[in-house]
Amino acid sequence: MLKKLALPAALLIAAAAVHAQQQPAPQAGQPPLSPQQQAQLNQLAKPIAQAALQTAQQIDQGKFGEVWDGASSSIKPLVSRDAFVKGIAADRKTVGALKSRNFAGESASVNPAGAPPGTYMNVQFATQFANTKQPVRELISYHLDADNKWRVSGYTLR
Repeated sequence: MLKKLALPAALLIAAAAVHAQQQPAPQAGQPPLSPQQQAQLNQLAKPIAQAALQTAQQIDQGKFGEVWDGASSSIKPLVSRDAFVKGIAADRKTVGALKSRNFAGESASVNPAGAPPGTYMNVQFATQFANTKQPVRELISYHLDADNKWRVSGYTLR
């Protein structure tokens, strides 16, 4: 079993249950999203799967620094570019070359514990690498920044 990247927890935003169009679980003291808010969130999330595939392809090409350069400003103070690059490089070296990647779902979360406040989308792939017997969960997380653009907030392999 693969470990999480050795990065701060806030960069490694992950949803416990990943399922397309899943309503975010309200945090303690937070009211649930209204149907209108959920519909708005779903509309914003439509391009996320394609963006996640592009991010995964950048990582496949070893462009870890470029991924960090385009990451959410809410996450950058929590992990240095160097730590991000080294963490992903180490994990990807462990699993080896990409063999296949299949979309496995997406989920949303609002104000998750241990992360900067905000709205997050998580895209999961079932990814087979050369050094793994079975596909591993590849999770790419995004934060909706103040300018209403989704930016990378995490990458994990498990």
